[in-house]
Amino acid sequence: MKKLVLSLVVLVAAGIGAWFLWRPAAPAPDVAFTTIEGKQFSMHDLRGKVVLVKFWATSCVTCVKQMPGTIETYNKYAPKGYETVAVAMNYDPPNYVLNFAETRKLPFPVALDTRGDIAQAFGDVKLTPTAFLIDKQGRIIKRYLGDYDMADFHATLDKALAAG
Repeated sequence: MKKLVLSLVVLVAAGIGAWFLWRPAAPAPDVAFTTIEGKQFSMHDLRGKVVLVKFWATSCVTCVKQMPGTIETYNKYAPKGYETVAVAMNYDPPNYVLNFAETRKLPFPVALDTRGDIAQAFGDVKLTPTAFLIDKQGRIIKRYLGDYDMADFHATLDKALAAG
């Protein structure tokens, strides 16, 4: 009896572990973005590309610190099918966002989330920076909160770009 219980416990633990390891990635919400230039597009429009949706604010020290690396990554990987969408939080004044994007010459779309709908759709994002890496099929591969290792991010990005 003891062996049977132990076997069941091991089997259940293995099953739970396998589920966490091989569960399908969650689909990214099909939100609509409006850029600071007024251009509109949706997550669906970005299918076929690997996309980083990055929630940030001009008042966020870590966000500002990460921006040169975000630009560098975009410039390196965009020709390979990579897109970045920088989503400014709803509390960030649009004129601050516009000024930041223009003075830093951000090469990727910068979207305003004036009502907080995009942050809400991505799990009620409150902390910045929060970023989601999304594969070519529109599934969330990884969520990044705060500072993250760029070498690890680039390795994950390379793998996602190489995948069908």
